[in-house]
Amino acid sequence: MSQDADIIVVGGGLAGSAAAIALARRNLTVIHLAPTAPPDRRTSALMMPSVDFMRHAGLIDEPADIGHALTAIRIIDATHRLIRAPETLFGANEVGLDAFGWNFGNAALLARFQSAVPEAGLDIRNAAVTGYRRNDGMGIVTLADASELRAPLIVGADGKKSLIRSAARIGTREHDFAEAALVCDLELARPIGGTSIEFHYPHGPFTLVPAGGSRANLVWIDEASRLRQVQGEGPEALVAAIQSQSQHLFGTVTLASPSFVFPLSTLTVEVAGQNGIALVGEAAHAFPPIGAQGLNLGLRDVADLISAVNEADRSQSDWAERVSLDYANRRSGDLIRTNSMVDALFRSLLADMLPSQAMRAGGLWALKLLPPLRRQAFALGMGEGR
Repeated sequence: MSQDADIIVVGGGLAGSAAAIALARRNLTVIHLAPTAPPDRRTSALMMPSVDFMRHAGLIDEPADIGHALTAIRIIDATHRLIRAPETLFGANEVGLDAFGWNFGNAALLARFQSAVPEAGLDIRNAAVTGYRRNDGMGIVTLADASELRAPLIVGADGKKSLIRSAARIGTREHDFAEAALVCDLELARPIGGTSIEFHYPHGPFTLVPAGGSRANLVWIDEASRLRQVQGEGPEALVAAIQSQSQHLFGTVTLASPSFVFPLSTLTVEVAGQNGIALVGEAAHAFPPIGAQGLNLGLRDVADLISAVNEADRSQSDWAERVSLDYANRRSGDLIRTNSMVDALFRSLLADMLPSQAMRAGGLWALKLLPPLRRQAFALGMGEGR
């Protein structure tokens, strides 16, 4: 059966764009099906391994051109529970780094990716996929105009409701939370420098992430009903609530962008690849914005996919099936570890039982007092040693 490309990447977000561009730079013909979408106003805190990968893959140049360094993490227990954790400050210099990572606006990062498109090998199309099937070793995607495209390897990067994943009958485990996340940009009278500050409340963290100068990105996790109520009361009520949640530590706070509320859920796949399909980004996993794992995990997907493709013998007729199985094996351990870490961390923040409070407080005391344990936690959170 004839083919239109070596690889078809479905999905125009950051993970899909990174995959399409990085694969096309390896002398592969790639069709990237990237339907136009509204601007992504969220931000992503990317740890240094992710930043290093993007630089080595040619996706970005200097992170300082579009991002803001994260040099420290400050955790404040604001729960008023019987057993509270200590206030803790982690500095990147403790592990010999200038920064843990960089905070990027998703829209700016996507624009930078798009400027890194190679001159040959990548065909980007503003086209939506309406169907997928496999026949005789070839993946076949159907477009909205009823035309079809064929390639041995199909990369599904089409988000939490992935059509590619569903059509390939790859099972998922999903859980919806009562909590949601409110995000917006703030101007602070007292800047936070390069320190990400997390206030831990009973229904989740209230996090300020450095965004340059006196600006910070807010990610506020709380009961969805409360966030929507505060948002619906207007900008003044929202600012008052933000100042209260941040314990008035930053002086006058003003909104620097509209606010948005996103529901929170988890999604994990039974397998990240099979039968000529590789799932990357939120098509393979989705977590609450805890521990800065979302896009970091997606970029690790792309790195492992590139490694699997690099090691494949493409002279064999079933090379794409072999790549998808190799990719699934490479991703399995990391996905299990990350899912367990994020789930345990999020649930520990929500737990009201005394044993859970004691374990969480004891864990933070241990991280505060034991440098070797703190360095090990840094490595896990940054995706190292996987």
